[in-house]
Amino acid sequence: DRLIDLWLTEDIGACDLTVQVMIEPDETGKFHMNAREPMIVAGIEVAARVFKRYDPELKVKLLVKDGDKVEKGAILMEIEGAARSVLTAERTALNIAQRLSGIANETARYVAAIAGTKARLIDTRKTTPGLRMMEKHAVTCGGGLNHRLGLDNGVMIKDNHIAVCGSITAAVERARKTLPVLTKLEVECDRLEQVEEAVKAGADVIMLDNMSVADMTKAVGLIAGRAKVEASGGIRIDTIGPIAQTGVDYISTSKITQSAPAVDIGLDEA
Repeated sequence: DRLIDLWLTEDIGACDLTVQVMIEPDETGKFHMNAREPMIVAGIEVAARVFKRYDPELKVKLLVKDGDKVEKGAILMEIEGAARSVLTAERTALNIAQRLSGIANETARYVAAIAGTKARLIDTRKTTPGLRMMEKHAVTCGGGLNHRLGLDNGVMIKDNHIAVCGSITAAVERARKTLPVLTKLEVECDRLEQVEEAVKAGADVIMLDNMSVADMTKAVGLIAGRAKVEASGGIRIDTIGPIAQTGVDYISTSKITQSAPAVDIGLDEA
């Protein structure tokens, strides 16, 4: 609700001048939120809440749920009540549904590209500030998995951490001293010699960062099941297939959250 209040304030300002000068306070209407292209739905409950948050008297009926795959022309939601309220909250509700459904759609494309392999698609922390939990929810609607939700969800030792500590071994040893026993420790590696060191140091997960497909294949062989393997860096829809064939367990990409195009959803009078 706090987020919705911010969104509405941003869009409306002091008032919706258009409806104030054109629509009478007692005028009512019934509207449909429609899918204007095939899509996987995400954020529809948030969109519904936008209308109810702005005007609790509006009648809002959901006809789909998050994760549903719908065709062009499907009615996603019915909204009935004060026309001023519906038209004022319309853009904010559409924006969030279009954004999150776009992420679900893009995620599904990447998931389909690695079907038949052991690899699972996971997201990253490269999300829109303030919208992380919603965008990560949209990833799951599209069939992906979530990586860390935040910095407190696990230890990821990256190049700068290693530089400060002096080596991968020293970094892992330092982290293990106070790390809760059930918390995962991941090490980012961009060279095969680092992979060997991370395995010996006892990393739970090894990230292969911006490695070639050939080196990823070698790395999976070196690790030999002693740690989970994540491929990351420069993952695109046209490169993810060969990467999945290397035998990695996970493939992470920011493309599904940072570069997902919004889907086309409209609001029309019923």
